[in-house]
Amino acid sequence: MSLTIVVLAALLLAYANGANDNFKGVATLLGSRTTDYRRALLWATSTTFLGSLAAVVLAHQLLERFSGKGLVSGELATTATYGSAVALGAGLTVLAATRLGLPISTTHSLLGSLLGAGVAAGSTVDLALLSQKFAVPLLASPVLAILITAVVYPILHWGRRRLGVTETTCLCVGEPATELVSPAHASQPAAATVAVVPEADWVRLEVGEAANCQRRYEGRVWGIEAADALDRLHYLSAGLVSFARGLNDTPKIAALLLLAPAAGDLRSLLAVGVLIAAGGWISARRVAHTMSERITTMNHGQGFAANVITGLIVIGASRLGLPVSTTHVSCGSLFGIGMATREARWKTIAAILLAWITTLPLGAALGAASYWVIRSL
Repeated sequence: MSLTIVVLAALLLAYANGANDNFKGVATLLGSRTTDYRRALLWATSTTFLGSLAAVVLAHQLLERFSGKGLVSGELATTATYGSAVALGAGLTVLAATRLGLPISTTHSLLGSLLGAGVAAGSTVDLALLSQKFAVPLLASPVLAILITAVVYPILHWGRRRLGVTETTCLCVGEPATELVSPAHASQPAAATVAVVPEADWVRLEVGEAANCQRRYEGRVWGIEAADALDRLHYLSAGLVSFARGLNDTPKIAALLLLAPAAGDLRSLLAVGVLIAAGGWISARRVAHTMSERITTMNHGQGFAANVITGLIVIGASRLGLPVSTTHVSCGSLFGIGMATREARWKTIAAILLAWITTLPLGAALGAASYWVIRSL
């Protein structure tokens, strides 16, 4: 019974992780209007799964670290009851945030659940290990992403202008629809054509059904069209971030499946990879909207810069066995872009930061509650 629960709980966590995290790598593709939601989601799903496959050979340090060994007593860390509680507590935390459209860290949820379930079981917690191996990289990585992006993007912006590549705004309007509104209540959208109807003293807004403004680049660099080249590089950078996320997150969850004797490293990593892909494909839309639209406006170059910085930080951390949060790094890069361009939407950023602060205690509470419930079964 306990082994069945640990497998189901770990797979639930994998699904929740995909739902909350999968779109983060490609959020800039949608936010900059480089592509549409479906194409971005397909690219995210496929590249994340490739990262999960790469974790089979590249991320064994993380597989070991998130088993809980060393953080709590070795005897407790190897029990199915503890593993089930950790997975269930973290999974419920991530699912709650996903329902609210808030991008949070599965890593923080797992860490909180590891601690909460450990305390509920009466185990001592190694605070020195918690600080050195978990807290430092988790806290430092988003700050590093913000600082690097805020510094690097203005340099890239300067370089683009020096190369003679200019930015233009393109207004794309579909078949127009007419709406009559009172002048006092007319909130003219950016893509609206306004006409006054004198006899009725009303304002007529001609609004395209597919109206939207896009910022594009014009110019050639070394004979190559800048806009087309940047779109291709942007796709590659988004794939890099998604690959890095699959590489970094899959072993953290697969570590819990190893408590089932029949689950080896390969089977656990593959099962988690499949459920992460499924969660992202089915349930990613709410978080996708927050990441793509609500943090900051962005153009193609800004999205590309944020993705490259995110991917390099997360892949580097994975190779060093450091449990950074892809969510915190990717959001940190977008915060940095918003700060550099002065277009950050601070209300959304404040809500995300509040969610981050509450992730660990909520994960701990749900991990403890899960342990008490599972132990009583």
